[in-house]
Order: sequence, then C-alpha cells, then structure tokens
Amino acid sequence: MSSTVIPAMRYRDPHKMIDWLCETFGFIRKAVHDDGNGGVVHAELSLGDGMIMLGSARDDDFAKVQKPATTNHLVTQSAYIVVPDADAVYAKAKANGAAIILDLSDKDHGGRDFTCRDPEGQVWSVGTYNPWVG
Repeated sequence: MSSTVIPAMRYRDPHKMIDWLCETFGFIRKAVHDDGNGGVVHAELSLGDGMIMLGSARDDDFAKVQKPATTNHLVTQSAYIVVPDADAVYAKAKANGAAIILDLSDKDHGGRDFTCRDPEGQVWSVGTYNPWVG
C-alpha cells in the first residue's frame, strides 16, 4: 500500500497521542523512533492505505513554518479520515476526550461526518464520505 500525500504533525506528548490516535481512530503503529529522552524523533501510523507521520514538538526550522504568520499562527489544515461508521467513531472520540467542534451530521455532498480537536488541539474530520468512490 502507498499514499502520495502524508500529513505530518507534532505533539508535546507524542507517546500519549500515538496511543490516543490508535485507540480513538484505529491507527496502527508502523514505526516509532524514540529520541532517547522520552520524545519521538519520527513515528508512522497507518490507517487503511493512508498514513500520518508525527514526532515531538520542538523548536526547529520546521516548527517555524508549520503555522503561517498570516493567520496569526492558527492551524489552517486538518486531516480527513474515511470510516465505515462515523457514529461509532464519534462516540469513541467523545468518550476519549476529543473536543467536538462540528457536530455529527449528514452532508449535502454525501456521507456523514464530524470534526474534532484531539487532546493537543490538532483538528480531525471523520466521516463516511469517500472522495475516491464518490
């Protein structure tokens, strides 16, 4: 399997968030490379034929370009996860502490989805609409 676009993100507590992402959304640990000081240099989590990469938040060149100054350093992108049952993932996300920012609803373009913030503030949209299928 392969994915041409792979979202990358950073977390203050990457080990906790790896556990949370696997438990809440069903990601599978593909690789986790510790930095020897309790952090993560690089991790890969897969879900179906998609993948995300993540690591510890740190002050480096990549961190400086992650949040554009033109948006007052607010995050301007999010990941969308295609699932067969958005209601089940919604319930699990709420139970695991996600902040629901757009409630579960049916969409005019098809599918059912919701948007949430994970415990460290990353934005995730989760739904049944699969743009590859239509």
